[in-house]
Amino acid sequence: MRTAWLKIRMGLSVVLLFAVIYALLVVIAAFLGGTGSGMMIIYALLAFVLVGVQFFIGPKIVERSMRVRYVSEQEQPELHRMVSELAMKAGIPKPRVGISEIAIPNAFAFGTSKKKARVCVTRRLMEMLKRDELEAVLGHELSHIKHQDMVVITALSVIPMICYFIYFSFFWSGIFGGMGRSREGTLPMMAIALIAFVVYFISNLIVLYVSRIREYYADAGSAGLTGKPHELASALYKMIYGGASVKQKKVKKEMGSMRAFFAADPITARTDLKDLRAADLNKDGKIDEYELRAFAERARVSRADRLMEIFSTHPTPVSRVKKLGEYL
Repeated sequence: MRTAWLKIRMGLSVVLLFAVIYALLVVIAAFLGGTGSGMMIIYALLAFVLVGVQFFIGPKIVERSMRVRYVSEQEQPELHRMVSELAMKAGIPKPRVGISEIAIPNAFAFGTSKKKARVCVTRRLMEMLKRDELEAVLGHELSHIKHQDMVVITALSVIPMICYFIYFSFFWSGIFGGMGRSREGTLPMMAIALIAFVVYFISNLIVLYVSRIREYYADAGSAGLTGKPHELASALYKMIYGGASVKQKKVKKEMGSMRAFFAADPITARTDLKDLRAADLNKDGKIDEYELRAFAERARVSRADRLMEIFSTHPTPVSRVKKLGEYL
């Protein structure tokens, strides 16, 4: 029941996303009649090809960007043991296990399927977290694999890309084609371009919203696998603390274009840390079960944070920790 509303919101968001692209195609058909159908097919195929190429070469890009080195059971027996136990509980094949050599404490999962999934942690994260905290983080990442979040988000990202192709094509056709065309012929092209751009913007926001819901869903998955949502809250707190201690120049260098792969955004870590410190009542550097319950009851997410969250792949840490309190 705790995750039922998350599933409903996710389903409604996907329906809305397809409704938006359908409405755009109806508008284009109304403007152009049957002449634009061939172009729509081409745009859709092009978007699928580009996203498909990105999907299949993505793991190699992640490995190189995040400086991943895969480790054997002999090198990291405890890490492998945790991953094996959690994978068995989750009912998925054991993913390949790696260590990322970047300076920011982080964990992430990626891959093209459950069978080809990888789960990685940074060495700094392993040094910072206690066993139960690390297990909770791994539970979150394995829940992403179980739910096939990488596949879902990649598939949904096709729709904004189609909208962008439509906008780009009709905008420049209106600009250059308008030189030898009457105003009556140019205006429909520019109108379609404008509508396509608005739909592109809206569809991107919907994809980001789905991404945030899937983060909540992975948090719920971790709580279900470990039975210790407070350990995930504590791990998130420590990850933010660790990210805040890294110089911003180094943060930007380490992150590159992989911001979505960070469980706690190091760019906003210092602000997030101020918000989450209120959860650590005894100031011992972690969040226990009592502290999580107390924080979940009294914490409030500011309007500014809610507004900024709209443009993010992850919920704010305060929102996530509050939600984790519901699983106690």
